[in-house]
Amino acid sequence: MFGAVEAVQLLFGRHPDDDPATRPEYPPATMEDRRFRPHHAVIGLGIAVALFTALSGVAATVNGWHDDSEITREVFQNVPDALKVAFYTVIPVLIVYGAVLFANRMKNWERGTPDNRATTGANAQRRFGDFRSGVYMQTLLREPAAGVMHSLIYFPFLILLAVTTVLEVNHQVPEDLKFLHGDVYRAYTLVGDVAGVLFLVGVAWALLRRFGPRRFRPYRIRIKTKPEHAAGLVVFAAIGVTGFGAEAFRIAATAADHGGEFPSAETWSIVGYPLAQAVDSVSFFADSVHGWHQAWWVAHVLAFMAFLALLPITMLRHMFTSPLNMYLRDRDRPKGAMKPLPNLMETELESFGVSTIEEFTWKQLLDTDSCTMCGRCTAVCPAHATGKPLDPREIVLKTGEVMAATGTPVVSPPIGTDAEITVPANWMFDRITSEELWACTSCRACDENCPVNIEILDKILDMRRYLSLMESDFPSELGAAYRSMENSGNPWGLSQSDRTDWVGDLEGIEVLDGGDPFDAEYLYWVGCAGSFDDKNKKVSRAMAQLMQRADVSFSILGPSEMCTGDPARRSGNEYIFQMLAMQNVETLNGMGVKKVVTQCPHCFNTLANEYPQMGGHYEVVHHSQLLEWLIDAGKLDLSEARLDERLVYHDSCYLGRHNDVYLAPRNVVASIGGVEVVEAGRQGTKGMCCGAGGGRMFMEEHIGKNINVERSQELLATGATRIATACPFCYVMIDDGVKGEGVDDSEVKVGDIALHVLDALENSGA
Repeated sequence: MFGAVEAVQLLFGRHPDDDPATRPEYPPATMEDRRFRPHHAVIGLGIAVALFTALSGVAATVNGWHDDSEITREVFQNVPDALKVAFYTVIPVLIVYGAVLFANRMKNWERGTPDNRATTGANAQRRFGDFRSGVYMQTLLREPAAGVMHSLIYFPFLILLAVTTVLEVNHQVPEDLKFLHGDVYRAYTLVGDVAGVLFLVGVAWALLRRFGPRRFRPYRIRIKTKPEHAAGLVVFAAIGVTGFGAEAFRIAATAADHGGEFPSAETWSIVGYPLAQAVDSVSFFADSVHGWHQAWWVAHVLAFMAFLALLPITMLRHMFTSPLNMYLRDRDRPKGAMKPLPNLMETELESFGVSTIEEFTWKQLLDTDSCTMCGRCTAVCPAHATGKPLDPREIVLKTGEVMAATGTPVVSPPIGTDAEITVPANWMFDRITSEELWACTSCRACDENCPVNIEILDKILDMRRYLSLMESDFPSELGAAYRSMENSGNPWGLSQSDRTDWVGDLEGIEVLDGGDPFDAEYLYWVGCAGSFDDKNKKVSRAMAQLMQRADVSFSILGPSEMCTGDPARRSGNEYIFQMLAMQNVETLNGMGVKKVVTQCPHCFNTLANEYPQMGGHYEVVHHSQLLEWLIDAGKLDLSEARLDERLVYHDSCYLGRHNDVYLAPRNVVASIGGVEVVEAGRQGTKGMCCGAGGGRMFMEEHIGKNINVERSQELLATGATRIATACPFCYVMIDDGVKGEGVDDSEVKVGDIALHVLDALENSGA
């Protein structure tokens, strides 16, 4: 068995069985069931808080400490003893109830496989930074309207909770330690009322966005609004309204006890005081103001109890799970890297990928209970926007539905589902279709836009692995690409001997064999598209010429260069990826390669972020980064280069969202004299995918509008006469999309940044 320390470590990032070398062997069932788990700690914490709450009521009654100051507030003023007893009895019961239900959800997370999310000296600062950005609403404020609305609910709620806590603390301490009187009390009442007003404004705003006229309801919210959203918001509204009602009648009752004289200190209650005066002016309340105060107080307490009851069984639970999920964001692999699998040619594993809940990691399962259902992932998904079956939010919610319905005990789904939806087993493909998974372009927009750092893409790619490796369930076009990569070393199925055809009449380019010693500074990794695709052969020539102009020492592998395996891995075929990757790593390591430059972001991402999993450690730069450095260092002179044109840059997903390279390609094209650089409507972290990632370069789009057409129309709408790309797939897709709109090169020229730079130099005669 292991103890509480290990349980807390699991909760905050380290599974106690992560290290196979130290993983204990358990006899069947009994010992496993008795181990101390994180959900036990939650139940223990709930019981402790409940006992503390109940005992605080007993202590206050026994001690009977009162503040005799004139300017203060008596706790439980005008509240009968029976109601006090009920308060200190029911609230602790609800706290234990909530802890047990929350623990049941945590038992579901524990079904997952290990995922090392340990807090270490190296990542502690990043972890707390991620946590802070969440609790400070920074991630939500990326969309100002939604961020401000949430802030108006969240921060005032915390203040109101603090106001209640301060009142209870003051209630518990001896007379000489009481502090809630005089000016402190005046400020206390002012802060509480201001927070209450802001809280109700936020709740009203949220109700308008959820249930108001259609023009106020964003699409992503409109399509997923459920009755429980109304329940949560109505409870919040009830807490705010009854709080002010109880305050108003309390002040009115105090005035009645003092011959109609209102306490001067209560004028700082900027809402309660005017309401109390209004109450006092209504003759109907003259003889029953004390009873009305008790009724409003009971209503306020009941509203809070309803909140406690809803908290563990509705999406309100994200108040706890979302900050925890944000804290655990940092992981032991780059964000552009997929989760590694063991060597498939040596492992004894019999199943690969994910098909059941138990094959997800515990962090992936925590994700499903952290989702706020905001739909920001839905709003930026290129597949969803063009009518494909994929909705990233549904991937998360359906995973949560299967997890909730197959747990012991069964718990509520992340959000309410239609009555006809059933989950017969923990089999993921009862709820998620292969069509949804294959529609994904792996652009990572969903992950990047999620305000609580849910890892959606990993789930999709893990399930793709199962479909591809275990079921051979993949689009037919991929079968041809798989065979080509396996037999020819590239997805085009062309002869490796053709890899240097792009060189043509260029001189001075050294082609190395895999066994040759490597003496150049850079290995120029041309990539399959740069070697075989007619459009991208021009990019390879342009890049080689630019490096020669800058006196960069480089060599190429030619026929010894194999596909990096990115299309295979992103489409789930880990076997082909590992076969290609191991050959490439053996070649590069044997030659002593240290630095690699490539114009393909997919090659860049795979070589830099995933080859270390296979033993290949290299300094990898994208050609946009190298060009930027060469220009800044004066090695590539663009002082005379000029293009008097309007240019828009299209972000590559694998360069941008997967690797955070946004400025380098922009800086390169902005270095060209005369160029007016403009931005498309969707750019940077919210850039629109070209539709070719995730292996989709080798698949056809049969449903909805083509993604590359959607993006091309957006780029053309900028009025640019040149469109710059920094990825061979983007070049092909955007060029095809532009041509499909009837726009030829004489009107709008699409090309890689290297082509535009070379054009500018040649136009100047340099």
